Amino acid sequence: MSGVNFLSLVEAKRQGRTLDPLQIQEFIGAFTSGEIPDYQMAAMLMAVFFRGLDTAETSALTLAMRDSGDRLEFPADSRPLVDKHSTGGIGDKVSLPLVPLLACLGFRVPMIAGRGLGITGGTLDKLDSIPGFQTRLSKQAIVAQVQKTGCVICGQTEHMVPADGKLYALRDATGTVPSIPLITASILSKKLAENLDALVLDVKFGSAAFMPTRAEARRLARAMVALGSRCGVNTRAILTDMNLPLGRAAGNWLEVRESVDCLENRGPSDLRGLVVECAAHLLIQTRKSKSIALARQTAAASLDSGRPRQKWDEMLVAQGADLPAFNSKLDADSTAAVVHTVKAGKKGCITACDARIIGEVIRDLGGGRMTRDSAINGEVGIDQIVRPGEFVEKGSVLCRVHAAGSPQADAAVERLESAFGISTRPGPKVERILKTVFR
Repeated sequence: MSGVNFLSLVEAKRQGRTLDPLQIQEFIGAFTSGEIPDYQMAAMLMAVFFRGLDTAETSALTLAMRDSGDRLEFPADSRPLVDKHSTGGIGDKVSLPLVPLLACLGFRVPMIAGRGLGITGGTLDKLDSIPGFQTRLSKQAIVAQVQKTGCVICGQTEHMVPADGKLYALRDATGTVPSIPLITASILSKKLAENLDALVLDVKFGSAAFMPTRAEARRLARAMVALGSRCGVNTRAILTDMNLPLGRAAGNWLEVRESVDCLENRGPSDLRGLVVECAAHLLIQTRKSKSIALARQTAAASLDSGRPRQKWDEMLVAQGADLPAFNSKLDADSTAAVVHTVKAGKKGCITACDARIIGEVIRDLGGGRMTRDSAINGEVGIDQIVRPGEFVEKGSVLCRVHAAGSPQADAAVERLESAFGISTRPGPKVERILKTVFR
């Protein structure tokens, strides 16, 4: 496809006209191969941002992106292929305990995860804090590990969905990231490349979420569920609140440690609840359970059995982790240079815990990225976070700051004091899981 021909498509979309699926397939192929320059594709992205894509166009874009590179091919097996995707949040570590749990429930889980940008942490960044753990695997290694171990968490290979990598970099640089059709295509193209039987989506909303309101999150969830189902994958979405952090820890290594706590049945209740809920829906979607209540019981019993904790270690070893070093690191109270505490200025009930402030502080401590090339400090973060509904005395610990030095820790403590609301009266009860979107 020549640049001149593509320009006519940009003009058509700018005027609000519908593009033919074959046209979309051709220009995605041409862009991936370098025939279409970035500046012209940036113009198309802006046209899509303002004019949108209908269902057929979004489906064509998703499939063209999926087919821009390799797809995972698995042998016939009685274990369904399933996965989960989250739109991102502060302290969102659900994937880490969920993947070994799903493997113990009789699933194969080829989780292709990503890295964080801004205040939301990435699953691969968390795993990088585990000594020796390898997240870059070949297509053959991914398939072999899933068949043997039942699960893998890794990054996409160099040849998987290359169109998404190029498009996302442009979207990030041109302010066109918050477009539902583009988000939908980006997420689902990678998941469809895994050849899944079922997919559960955790779509978050709130102060620290990509979608600030519940209504916007519902629109995104419906779009992704409809497209996933249309492409042959049984897809559901769960709407969850991200106005406060998930669990009591945020920051890469601290979240890994809390994930292990969850696998050992001593983690925070909201993390456990969301892990069990995701597993339960996948049991229903693959007809392994007849009711959501029974599915929750099955998932919780498996989590309590200790087998997912053993499967976690099995997955770590399969991906090169140094297990003795990992266990030694788990035993340390902190792996950061300094730890400072944030203390309550008065007695009362916690009514708020602003996830956005906490996420921004962790990013500025070095635990998140300003740009895609930013270095990550996996040891910094915040833990022992108090939660709405809990009572504190004056001088009680609201959270701890793990930092690379005292100046950074002092600055974080000062900012974090404003993240917590304390009142003489309890605030409204926070519901973490608000709705399930089936279609």
